[in-house]
Amino acid sequence: MTDAELAAKLAEEAGTLLLELRTGSDLTGKDLGDAGDKAANDMLVSALKKMRPDDGLLSEESKDTQTRLSRDRVWIIDPVDGTREYGEGRSDWAVHVGLAIKENAVIGAVALPSLGLTLRSDIQTKLPSRADRLRMVVSRSRPAKEAVAVARILDAELVPMGSAGAKAMAVVRGEADVYLHSGGQYEWDNCAPVAVAKAHGLHCSRIDGSDLCYNQKDTYLPDLLICHKEDRDRILDLVRAV
Repeated sequence: MTDAELAAKLAEEAGTLLLELRTGSDLTGKDLGDAGDKAANDMLVSALKKMRPDDGLLSEESKDTQTRLSRDRVWIIDPVDGTREYGEGRSDWAVHVGLAIKENAVIGAVALPSLGLTLRSDIQTKLPSRADRLRMVVSRSRPAKEAVAVARILDAELVPMGSAGAKAMAVVRGEADVYLHSGGQYEWDNCAPVAVAKAHGLHCSRIDGSDLCYNQKDTYLPDLLICHKEDRDRILDLVRAV
């Protein structure tokens, strides 16, 4: 099984487990989110240790031992991206399984279990054309101030949505054209989504235009831009201006 096939298989299996937990238990809200995080993390970590024992591993839900820093290949996972949305019974949550090789997000699978979709870095669909009036996907609870300011200048439509993975995949799927985030993230929030977005021909960077680097000692990776390449320079210039 290739790395990409493994990433997709594990993301889908974790998604199935999470859906079964949500429909088959009496848990709701935070209790459901906590149970889902643990169940999916246990499954993913166990499978990766068995299938790729020589690789490093970084998960939001596991203690970081930092032994991964000596590895060129590191799996970076988020068992439930959008735990709040998952616990509330919404559809805008995801499972991230990414592989960073020498600090680059190379392989990724993002499952959107409630939609029955898994987007992968090894299977690219045709990237939809951007809308005439740009649509910018933002947090449904706390839109980044830079995103709101840039959207106002561009007269872009704001599209509120839950998890980081769901927002990134909205651009890949053509439901949005720009994902601009500056409110704080960690490597597991965007490694797999960035690998998928890059494979589909989208621009991915920090909001100052610099590269996104993974498997760092400090896993905080606070900002992100995913957009069509034709909009990259204009958006980066506007971010600097605001």
